Amino acid sequence: MNYIFYFLIVSSIIIGALNGKLQDVVNAIMSGAELSVKIAFSLIGIMAFWLGMMKIAQKAGIIKFISKLLRPITKVLFNEIPQDSPAIGDIAMNFTANAFGLANAATPFGIRAMEELQKENKDKSQASNSMCLFLGMNTAGFQLVPTTVIAILVGIGYKNPTDIIAPTLIVTSIAFICAILMAKVAQFIVNKKGGCND
Repeated sequence: MNYIFYFLIVSSIIIGALNGKLQDVVNAIMSGAELSVKIAFSLIGIMAFWLGMMKIAQKAGIIKFISKLLRPITKVLFNEIPQDSPAIGDIAMNFTANAFGLANAATPFGIRAMEELQKENKDKSQASNSMCLFLGMNTAGFQLVPTTVIAILVGIGYKNPTDIIAPTLIVTSIAFICAILMAKVAQFIVNKKGGCND
């Protein structure tokens, strides 16, 4: 990735110099650098706010309540692991945090969930069906409130940053459902092949 960015920067400088637009390229670099700092500072504020809200919700038991509501769904999706596995709670907590666009808060729950799923995994040398499903769902990134994107839009001075909520919800919902379906279809195919070989 570094090589790609390096190539893009160097080639744009060379092409700008050849076309007599080197000053425009330099100005774009400087304004882009300034804007990135501005966005970074706006991200600090919004992330601090939402992570604080998440911590308050966690202390108040709201996150646990939401994860309890999600538990029946997680049990159905992750039916290969025991019903009393700690992974179920961690998975529910991870998706609750991700749904509010708090990837930073979701990461510790995701790591713990993967560790618990690995404990339940019979073949330690490869990922289990549950691990693959969890990874796919996590990568799809279902979000009710895209906090980080809203923060970036606020940083660049967008007038209605909340306009992104509905499209993000639609897109991430489709991606989330597709990830589950694809993981389950792949699981079915692998299990069927295994059955045939036996």
